[in-house]
Amino acid sequence: MVAGVSIAVIDDDDSLRIALIALVRSAGYTARGFGSAEEFLADGTAQSFACLITVIQMPGLSGIELNAQLAVTGRKLPVIMITARHDAGLEERAMASGALCFLRKPFEADALIHCLDRALNA
Repeated sequence: MVAGVSIAVIDDDDSLRIALIALVRSAGYTARGFGSAEEFLADGTAQSFACLITVIQMPGLSGIELNAQLAVTGRKLPVIMITARHDAGLEERAMASGALCFLRKPFEADALIHCLDRALNA
């Protein structure tokens, strides 16, 4: 276990959120899941996380909008953004919003672990 390192996982797809949490935990981190960006913000625990993994496209706030809202409130977390979409310019918008990593589904587990390592050692 990586002491004191907690990762937030935000995904509206229950099965993918559970799988991502399991993957993060298998790498030795603590992980907590949220079904939406709004749920994450309402929880009031954003400052307790060392990194945020979020899908981009969700009902309500998108992952990009969530990252922008966190920045406005002064909470800057390393963010890993995930999507299955291939919209033109999506990766550029995600990275411009401050995302540290951008992953397209399907991705290898090692790619996410590499992003986590980068985020937590930056």
